[in-house]
Amino acid sequence: MKVLLAVDGSKHTKKMLAYLSTHEGLLGTTPEYVVLNVQMPIPPRAARAVGKEIVENFHHAESETVMNPVCKFLDRHSATYKTRTVVGHAAEEILKCAKKDKVDLIVMGSRGHGSFTSMLLGSVAQKVLAQAEAPVMVVR
Repeated sequence: MKVLLAVDGSKHTKKMLAYLSTHEGLLGTTPEYVVLNVQMPIPPRAARAVGKEIVENFHHAESETVMNPVCKFLDRHSATYKTRTVVGHAAEEILKCAKKDKVDLIVMGSRGHGSFTSMLLGSVAQKVLAQAEAPVMVVR
């Protein structure tokens, strides 16, 4: 089973990983993970002011901060995985990655922030649930 783990380094990512570790049989005996971190784009005016190299270094450093603990967790559990970091809007990039990698399941945490219509789930989770072709597991 190929599983997309959408991670952002928040406590919700940690809850998602804890849930997966306590329910190891849920995803079969040898799931293959695609670990995705989506970095928010820097506003164009700010990006032009500081330059492309600084923006790229910033995104790289932020991604490492998010990905390193997740990779250590997966290594401790002898998981097979590959990582991917992209810059863009989270829901759109999660959906693109899921389609590109032909995943069987998307797993993500939910922040629970947003407008009244997405009071129970975060707006990113709401959009992914509404538009994903693969099943989605949201861990709260």
